[in-house]
Amino acid sequence: MSQASNGASWARSLLRRYRIEDGTGFRLKDHDPTHLLERMGHADADQILADGVARLAELQTSLYAQNQWSLLLILQGMDSAGKDSTIKHVMSGVNPQGVQVTSFKQPGPDELAHDFLWRVHRAVPARGQIGIFNRSHYEEVLICRVHPEVLKHQGLPDEVTRHKFWRHRLEDIAAFERYLAHQGVIILKVFLNLSKEEQKRRFLSRLDTPRKHWKFSAHDLAERDYWDDYQNVYERAIAATAAPHAPWYVVPADHKPLAHVIVIEALIRALERLDLHIPELPPEEKQLLAKARHELENE
Repeated sequence: MSQASNGASWARSLLRRYRIEDGTGFRLKDHDPTHLLERMGHADADQILADGVARLAELQTSLYAQNQWSLLLILQGMDSAGKDSTIKHVMSGVNPQGVQVTSFKQPGPDELAHDFLWRVHRAVPARGQIGIFNRSHYEEVLICRVHPEVLKHQGLPDEVTRHKFWRHRLEDIAAFERYLAHQGVIILKVFLNLSKEEQKRRFLSRLDTPRKHWKFSAHDLAERDYWDDYQNVYERAIAATAAPHAPWYVVPADHKPLAHVIVIEALIRALERLDLHIPELPPEEKQLLAKARHELENE
């Protein structure tokens, strides 16, 4: 077995450690953002990732051709956790026609006039497609919970927000994901688990690099003051919505290459479980292909 194959097997063996299917007793503090930081070098990670990208491309072709299942990857994390770079590196080899990336920003007037899952459901990938949510419906139990004043813009009745509001939202998210799973949507949720120290380093890097200035804002720094609050609401969200059909992967994100490897291995494993294959043509269509070949060869 090659070194890359050994590395991929090692990375896949880690998935069980990072995968959360049952939130009972889940504590975010039990998951170290620096875990295995020194275990894998960039060169090893790059080779494993390259092999994984090639394998993912093969599986995507079968997913698209079979046209029965769809895959939804949900990426969450603190500012600078690496959501954009994860999308860039993990999906670098797939066919763009079969991938849809949705970045959920602050909702506009039309979105605020509907329930909080309305815009999310519209972005769920069609059969045969891979969908990626860069942030997602979870912002409604993260940002909104840390900054409850945001709810005032949603026009909700006082009666709705007064009693067990956050519990109900988490239950609704869990029910929504269960519904999607029943429709053939494979759901993988990734929390890029970044340390506060590494976020500081990345912020400083952006400030020191002119071409990265556009990625930094005063809002990012202001949100850093709520670090502990966000850790708390992330812990609650993961604990309340982790399920076998919609697992969370709490991925150590201080080492970006390692995080990319873990994410792509999770995607590959999920697709391989589906026993995807290129549909075989019926006999009459095979005959038409044979006829077409004969005509082309004898032009």
